[in-house]
Amino acid sequence: MEPSYAPLSESCAKALGDKVYEKRKLASQEIENHITRQPLTFQDSDKYVQGLVTPIMTCLSDPDLRVRYFACESLYNVVKVARSAIIPFFPELFAALSRLVTDSDQMVKDGSELLDRLLKDIVTESSQTFNLQGFIPLLREHIYVKDAFARQYVISWISILNAVPDINMVNYLTEILDGLFVMLEDNTPEIQRMCETTISQFLKSIRNDSSSVRMEDTINTLITHAQSPNELIKSIAITWIREFVQIFGPNVLPYASGIFTAILPCLEYNVESKRSIKECAVSVNNSMMLLVSTKELKTQTESKIDLRSIMDVLSQYLTHNSMHTKIAVLKWIHHLFTNFPTEMSVHASNLNNNLLSTLADNSDEVVLQSLSVLAEIVNSQDSRELNDFNKSHYRKFLLSLLNLFSEEKLMLENRASLIIRKLCVLLNAEYIYRTFAEIITEEVPNLKFASTVVRLLNIILLTSTELFELRTSLRNISNEKSADLFQCLYKSWAHCPVSTLSLCLLAQSYQHVSRLVTLFADVEITLELLTELDKLVQLIESPIFAPLRLTLVSKANNCADAQYLAHALFGILMLLPQTEAFDTLRNRLQCVPNYWGHDPIDERNSLEYKSGIDFDALEQHFIKLQKAHREQRIVHRKRSVITPESN
Repeated sequence: MEPSYAPLSESCAKALGDKVYEKRKLASQEIENHITRQPLTFQDSDKYVQGLVTPIMTCLSDPDLRVRYFACESLYNVVKVARSAIIPFFPELFAALSRLVTDSDQMVKDGSELLDRLLKDIVTESSQTFNLQGFIPLLREHIYVKDAFARQYVISWISILNAVPDINMVNYLTEILDGLFVMLEDNTPEIQRMCETTISQFLKSIRNDSSSVRMEDTINTLITHAQSPNELIKSIAITWIREFVQIFGPNVLPYASGIFTAILPCLEYNVESKRSIKECAVSVNNSMMLLVSTKELKTQTESKIDLRSIMDVLSQYLTHNSMHTKIAVLKWIHHLFTNFPTEMSVHASNLNNNLLSTLADNSDEVVLQSLSVLAEIVNSQDSRELNDFNKSHYRKFLLSLLNLFSEEKLMLENRASLIIRKLCVLLNAEYIYRTFAEIITEEVPNLKFASTVVRLLNIILLTSTELFELRTSLRNISNEKSADLFQCLYKSWAHCPVSTLSLCLLAQSYQHVSRLVTLFADVEITLELLTELDKLVQLIESPIFAPLRLTLVSKANNCADAQYLAHALFGILMLLPQTEAFDTLRNRLQCVPNYWGHDPIDERNSLEYKSGIDFDALEQHFIKLQKAHREQRIVHRKRSVITPESN
C-alpha cells in the first residue's frame, strides 16, 4: 500500500514541514520537478481540487501577509487549471475574496483582484452549471457590508451575473434590491456609479420582461426607499414605482397607501435639485388616479383597492405643510367619493372635522378644493330628491361650519364669504340659505354672532353672481315656494335690521319695508347700523336693484308698489345723516314723478298682498328679536363696566 504522501518521497514530505526555510525550499523544488516531468491535465484536475484548495484557503486567513499573498498566487494557479471544476467551491472562494479585497496589504489586494477576475470568467463560461440559487443567500449576507472595497466587490459580482444571458438575476431581485439601495448611500462616487448602473440594468430587464420579478415584494422595498432623505435613493425608488405602476397597472393598487406615503410629500419640492423627483411623483399620482377611474378596470379596482388604509394615509397628509400635497390629497378624496360613493360613506364622518379645519388654510386653492370634497360627501350621503328639503346632512355640515366660524373669528372675516359662495355653486344655493336660516333661528344663542352671519349672508345674496337664481326666485313671492323661502330667511334676517330691509326690498315687499322703517325709531341707531344703511344705498344704485328703481316710475298694480317703495325710501333717507349716501338717495328720489299719491292706495293691488304671507306675524317676530338684541346689549354693557375687558 502506497503511503499517503505518494507520489512524493518520504524525505520530501517531511521537509515540507521543516522549520528551516532552506529544507522547505528544496522540498518544493522536488515537487516542481515532479510535476514538470508528469504535468497535471485539465481532465485530471477535478480529482485533486479539494485537496489543493482546502489547505490554500486556510492560508488566506494567515496573519502573515506573505503567506496570504502566496496563498492568493497559489489559488490563482489552481483555479486557472481547474476552471469549471472549481465551481463547487465557489461559495468558499467568494467569502474568502470578500475578506481579501479589504486586506491592509496592497499586494494581497492586487492578488485577490486577479483571482476575482479569473473566477468571474469561469463562472460566466460555466453559467449553466453555476448554482445561482445557492449563491444568493451568500450574496444577501454580504450585501450589507460597510467597507467600500467590499461593497465594490459585491456590486461587481451582481453586475457580472446580471449580464450573463443564461442567468436571470431578476428572479432573485427581491433578495438584493434593498441592499443595493442601501449601498447608494456610500460616499464613494465610484460605488454610487456602479450601484446606480446595476439598478438601471435591472429596471431595463424588467421593462423587457416583467414576468420574472416578484412585484408584490419588490414594490414594498421601493416604497421604503422612496421615503429616504437621500435624494439619489428617493429619485431612483420613485422612478421604479412609476415604472411599476405603468407595467403592472391595477396590480399595484393593493399598495396604493404605501405609494401615497412615498409620493405625496414629494409634491412640495420647489428647489431645482429636487425638480425631477417632484415631476416623477406627479406622474405616479396621475397614473394612479387614472387606474382608479378607468371604467374597463373598475371591477379589478374594487377588489384590489384597500380604502381604509388609503384613507388613513390621506387623512394624515391632509394636515401637511405643503399646499400642493394638501391639494393632491383633497383631489384623491374627491376622486374616491366620486368612484366609490357607497364604500366611502363609512369614512365621511371621520373626514368632516379634518376637512373643516382645512377651510382655514392660507391657500384659496386648498379651501376651494376642500369645499368640493365636502360638497361631494354631502351629495353622496343623500342622493334622494330634495322636494321637501329633508336634508339632515346639509344641516349637520352647515352647523359644523357655523360653529367653526364662531370659534375662528379671522376665518369668519377673511374666508367665510368665499366658502359660502363656493358651496352655493357646488350644492344648491336655496338649500344652503334655507339651512343656514333655520340653524340661526333655532340653534344660535349668541345674538351678536347671529347678526354678523346674517349680515354676511345678506351681502352675498345681494352681490354675488352665484346667487343670481336665488335672487330671481325671491323677487317672485307670489309663488308659493318663493314665499316659503322668503319667510324662512326673514326669521333669521330679523337679527339684523338693515339686512331685513334689504331682503324685503329684494322680494318687492315694499309695504312691509315702509312699516319696518318706522320701527327704526325704537332701534338703537349705532355707527354700525348707519354704515349698513350707507351700503344699502350703494346697493340700491347697483344693477342688482335696477328693477326696484324702475318700480318707482311704474304704474303697475295701480301704482301701489311704487308708492309704498317711495315711502320706504324716504324713511331710509330720514334715518341717514347728511352724508354722501344721503345726497345719493335724495337725488334718486327727486327723479320720482309725483303722479300718484292723490288717490288712496289699495293694498290689495300690491305684490306683497298677493303673496299671501302673514307680514303682521313677521313684523312681530322682528320686534321681538330686536328687543332681545337690545336686552343682550344692555347686559353686556353692565358686565363690561363691572369687569372691564383687558387690552
